[in-house]
Amino acid sequence: MVVAGVAVTFAAGVAVGASGSTQAQGAAPPSVLDQAAARIASTAARPIDKATLERAAVEGMLGALGDRWSTYYSPSQYSSFSDALDGRYTGVGLWIRQGNDGSMLVSSVQRGSPAGKAGLVRGDQVVSIGGVPVARESLDEATAQLRGSVGSKITLGIRRAAGVVMITLTRSEVAAGDVVVDRLKGSVLMIRVASFSRGVGQQVRSILAADPVTRAGGVVLDLRDDPGGLVDEAVQVAGAFLDGGVVVSYEQRGAGVTTLVAPTGGDTTTPLVVLVDGNTASAAEIVTGALQDRGRAVVVGSRTYGKGSVQEPSTLSDGSAIELTVGRYLTPSGRALDGVGIEPDVAVDPAAASSVAERRALEVLAGLLAALPPHAASGQPASRSPGGLG
Repeated sequence: MVVAGVAVTFAAGVAVGASGSTQAQGAAPPSVLDQAAARIASTAARPIDKATLERAAVEGMLGALGDRWSTYYSPSQYSSFSDALDGRYTGVGLWIRQGNDGSMLVSSVQRGSPAGKAGLVRGDQVVSIGGVPVARESLDEATAQLRGSVGSKITLGIRRAAGVVMITLTRSEVAAGDVVVDRLKGSVLMIRVASFSRGVGQQVRSILAADPVTRAGGVVLDLRDDPGGLVDEAVQVAGAFLDGGVVVSYEQRGAGVTTLVAPTGGDTTTPLVVLVDGNTASAAEIVTGALQDRGRAVVVGSRTYGKGSVQEPSTLSDGSAIELTVGRYLTPSGRALDGVGIEPDVAVDPAAASSVAERRALEVLAGLLAALPPHAASGQPASRSPGGLG
């Protein structure tokens, strides 16, 4: 809200500078922002429009925070961001992430999407989008380039072992499809959550509300490459495997400590493994940390990303928005994960193929199942959770 006020004042300053108006007698002196904007608008050799100056001013203020997660969204970017959180958008059905070397990698491809139909797969390297090398773009900018109007086309340069291939995709309406279920041998249920968009928590709870025999062999909750999303949805997903109790807490400026608790009635008995990797972040780490701290799941994979902060967006008068870090969260045991991440209970080499981690998760699940009392292993409710889970 403060930034919105500054932007309005700044816009007025640009108008004053452009028209050459002078300060009215007795009026308050113009702010430094007003003075700079007026001078730039009236004397800079290269003309620049008001909107560009406003955006630069807001981005400069955000930069002063020294917080990499505080972000400015243009009106179109914020619209796309909101649509993604609502589980719908117009694009190609592709999730990308930034590798340690700055490269853009495909982290997942939605089934049935334009990208899926074109044969893109996890691990493909995106070297250009629309003819522009991605090395020149941030992850947000690259993601925005993938979206656009229905029927419009975008050409991607994809590097594979055989070299770079150019693939042209036609954008379409895409339902996010952030929850995917695979029923594996031995009545094992694998639930893949790609992002915590709106409604994901209810989807996971509905899956678990089905006949428990369908998951008699246990559940693998796959949060690999999950960048996070809505905190409330993370609480709902964690709560699907808990019976109430603390999921996460965070301290917000001027508001004290906020503690979020799981709903009651979750499945507390089915053996559970959570799969994670170095791209498991934010809301996905909230779920992982809660289930690990409370002894509800065995975490398998590699150390998670370590994004232990909570962001909150605020819209500005022109439809743009700023997203500010409003707090840093703690797991139920009081762990701060920012810059640290979560160490899995069973480590898997991060350089190993994804199938290696999946195989290890199934091995751990088999061990948990073997530890159950006989009546629980046959699919009947257990009197206590495996390994003292509560």
